[in-house]
Amino acid sequence: MAGETDPVRLIVGLGNPGTRYEQTRHNAGFWFVDALVRAYGGRFAAARKFDGEAAPISLDGREVRVFKPGAFMNRSGGPVRAILNFYKLPLSSMLIAHDEIDLPPGVARLKRGGGHGGHNGLRDVFAYLSTDCWRLRLGVGHPGHSDLVVDYVLSKPANSEQEAIMHAADRALTTMPMLAAGQFEQAMHQLHTPSPAS
Repeated sequence: MAGETDPVRLIVGLGNPGTRYEQTRHNAGFWFVDALVRAYGGRFAAARKFDGEAAPISLDGREVRVFKPGAFMNRSGGPVRAILNFYKLPLSSMLIAHDEIDLPPGVARLKRGGGHGGHNGLRDVFAYLSTDCWRLRLGVGHPGHSDLVVDYVLSKPANSEQEAIMHAADRALTTMPMLAAGQFEQAMHQLHTPSPAS
């Protein structure tokens, strides 16, 4: 695959802005990048030229930019394209963290490319760019019927589900230095191998 060895230099979390949505399942991507920036001593600041918030962090001495689009989920593509273009980063050096209804809470998976699966944030990003990027899929579970998905992802998970989602996010955090070093197989092996407690 073209650009397969490009290390990750941009990590984007998908979510909806505003207090109304901050605790909803659809904002799991925001939860992850918030935890990432806290873990590495960074701080988000307004990035108006990209319509969002950005934070530089150092992952084992490698500078990585973390970004939260300021537009609503289904308009994420424009801000994401803007920051990629400004820093002249290849698409293959980007990781998108997002909620994933096809995985249960407590499971996180790394994936390269693939379809949007009905996820409106991914749909818009892929419409502006392409699918040739890394994805961190944070399981939030499925409501059981497709007609229930919108209300489900825009609602707050139970405390036990929230804890499981964040536990998976914490495991994913440990793989970020590997991705920044281009060690993709190692990162996937570490994240996808069940921990002794799971």
